[in-house]
Amino acid sequence: MLSAHDRFQRGALIDHHMAHTFEAREIGFWWYLLSDAIIFALLFVTYGVMVDRTAGGPDAAALVDLNRAFIETLCLLASSFTFALADLAAEGNDRPRTVAWLAVTTMLGGAFLCIEGLEFIELVLAGAGPDRSGFLSAFFTLVGTHGLHVSVGMIGLLALLAQIRVFGLSRPVKSRLRRLGLFWHFLDVIWVGVFTFVYLAGSL
Repeated sequence: MLSAHDRFQRGALIDHHMAHTFEAREIGFWWYLLSDAIIFALLFVTYGVMVDRTAGGPDAAALVDLNRAFIETLCLLASSFTFALADLAAEGNDRPRTVAWLAVTTMLGGAFLCIEGLEFIELVLAGAGPDRSGFLSAFFTLVGTHGLHVSVGMIGLLALLAQIRVFGLSRPVKSRLRRLGLFWHFLDVIWVGVFTFVYLAGSL
C-alpha cells in the first residue's frame, strides 16, 4: 500500500515523464516541418524555372483566376485564425468552444479544397492538364502538393474531433492539437507563398 507521499512522488514522476515525451514529440514535429519546408522550397524553385516553359500552351496569365485564389486565401487565413481560437479554448479546458472552433476550421479547410478541386477540374477539361507543358506540370505539382497537405490536415482535424469526443481535453489530446496547429499554420504560410508567386505574380 503506497503512502500519500509515495503516491505524490509517483504522480510527479509520471507528469515529468509525460512532459518530456510531449516535448520530444514536438521537437520531432519541428524537424518534420523543416523537411516539408525544404520540399516546398524545391517545388517553388522548380516552378520558377518552368514558368516560361509553356510549349505553346496557356501561361500563368491565361489560367490564373485571381478572384478565386483570393477567396481561397481568405478561407485558409480564416481557418488559421479559428484554429488559434480552438487552441486557446483548449488551454482554458473549454471543450464546447474547442470543438466548435475546430469544426469551423474543418469547414473552411473543406471550402478551400472544394475551390481548388474545381479549379483543377476546369483546367483539365480545358486541355490545360499537367501533361500539357512543363509549366503546367510544375503548377499542378506545387499547388497540388499543398492541397494534398491540406487534405492530410483535414483528416487530422476529424481524428482530433473524434479523440476529443472520446477522451476529452486530456494532455495527450492537447499535445496532438498543438502539433496539428503548427502544421495548419505552416500550410497557411506556404499558401501565402503560392498565392504571391503563382497567382499574384501570374496575373501581372
